[in-house]
Amino acid sequence: MIRSMTAFSRHTIEHQWGNATWEIRSVNSRYLETNFRLPESFRYLEFRLREKLRSKLQRGKVDCTLKVDFSSAEVGELAVNTELAEALIQSHQTLQRLAKSEQPLDLTRLLSWPGVTKTSEIDAEQMEKDLLAGLDESIAQLISMREREGQSLSEIILQRLQSMSTQVAEVRKEMPEIIKWQREKILARFEEVKLEFEEQRIEQEMVMVAQKIDVDEELDRLDTHIKEVGRLLNKGGTIGRRLDFLMQELNREANTLGSKSINAKTTKASVELKVLIEQMREQIQNIE
Repeated sequence: MIRSMTAFSRHTIEHQWGNATWEIRSVNSRYLETNFRLPESFRYLEFRLREKLRSKLQRGKVDCTLKVDFSSAEVGELAVNTELAEALIQSHQTLQRLAKSEQPLDLTRLLSWPGVTKTSEIDAEQMEKDLLAGLDESIAQLISMREREGQSLSEIILQRLQSMSTQVAEVRKEMPEIIKWQREKILARFEEVKLEFEEQRIEQEMVMVAQKIDVDEELDRLDTHIKEVGRLLNKGGTIGRRLDFLMQELNREANTLGSKSINAKTTKASVELKVLIEQMREQIQNIE
């Protein structure tokens, strides 16, 4: 199966420590380029995140964003630092004696004293595992979308290949008639100028003309390249660069066919082939 390089995925995870959202966008690129937008406290994960992407993707410009929200975290039971609380109470009693005051202790203010109460800390290791698992899921979604897009691209390219095969077959079918037409055209010109000629000489001239306009090799190579493109599409995998190279070769043969053309039909076929090749090239730019 082939993959497109254009895709998007978004995955949200929810846990006791809060929730986080991964967003991954990818577009076509000659190589694999990865960019990350992470909260400052998670910058240390960037190397591991990059390695995860590189193990799953081969080409494309990939932007990966992480958003973390702790506001929905589940609050654990409050624990009282009894040693500190007792020390504060004793200090309050000492101050009462020194000031000869009976002012009661404000327990609310006591609880707000730094360090008197604390909640259960977030398990940083578990949170890291959750975030990495969320990234794995987001990457899987991205790849799934890439494959769906790749299937669509493959169908478009196969349609163009079929049209190219039809054009090549038409030119091959017309070549004997084109050569005959060229022979009659040359003979007619000789007749117009009343030029005397020997049958052997005219045959030699016709052989030279036939050699100049012979496109059998170009047609054979076009057929070969068309079959190879189809084979690669069926094989799948990372084939974008190889397909791009084949488009160059197809375009070369179509240009040669046009340069050898002496007939409106072959000229039209050459133009149509180049249009189809360009349409395929546009699609192939998005293939991984």
